[in-house]
This record gives sequence, C-alpha cells and structure tokens, in this order.
Amino acid sequence: MGAAGAAGAAGAAGAAGRFDLPEADVFSRTYWDAAAEGRLLVRRCGACGRAHHYPREFCPHCWSEDVRWERASGRATLYTWSVVHRNDLPPFGERTPYVAAVVDLAEGPRLMTEIVECPAADLRVGMAVEVVFREAGEFRVPVFRVCATP
Repeated sequence: MGAAGAAGAAGAAGAAGRFDLPEADVFSRTYWDAAAEGRLLVRRCGACGRAHHYPREFCPHCWSEDVRWERASGRATLYTWSVVHRNDLPPFGERTPYVAAVVDLAEGPRLMTEIVECPAADLRVGMAVEVVFREAGEFRVPVFRVCATP
C-alpha cells in the first residue's frame, strides 16, 4: 500500500487524473486514517508473531487470519533505491528526478516508498531512515527521509 497500488492507481487516475492517490476501502481505511494522523501501521500475526506490509486480512507467512493493526516505529533502513528521471504519469513528472526506494522497517516488513530531503548521491545501503508523511489530495502518504538522529 505505497503511494498507489496498481489497482488503486488505475481507479484514482480515472477519477482525478492522478496516479499518486490511494483508493481507500473499508479494510484499508484504518491505515489511511492513521497516516493522516502521522502514524504508520503494519499488520502483525497473532499466530506466528510476524509483521507484514502491505496490510491484508491474513498473514502471508502462515496464512492465519489472526492479524491485527500495530503502530510501527517509523524507523527503517534503506535496502535499495533508484533515481527516476522520467515519469509521464501525473503528478510524478513534476517531481522528477525523485528517489524511488525500498526500506526495511524495524518491525521486519519491506516497504516500497520514496526518499525525500536527501540528494541521491548521499544515499547508502543500510542507512537509517524515518517516516514522514506527504500530502496527496485528501491523504497523507508515508515517505522516508534520512534520520536526523541515528
């Protein structure tokens, strides 16, 4: 559930002409409401204890339906990134170049995101990053920046 899932992006683009807006449903509304308040959520399995993201109604590790929402710390490490120089989908073209990234949350799950407030030349695999939230229409979307304090 990054800036826009494939299905969410298609639905949002048709309605608003933008590809960065999520399409919240009954299940994901909890996630987006928390993000609006500056909180990042993950799902944790009561059966095996593992956290996962993107949020779903079952555990992708053991298939248990005993999963619950949990507030994530917002801390992560940078796993990989790529600088996007061209993107024709609105509004991404206005943002180029930007850093598309994958981070490993402290809770375990890997999350696709964007790195902000840091030149790409300064990024290093394994560096500490923290969540911040970008306004996107009626939503606030989690993106990451280099930690102010390691």
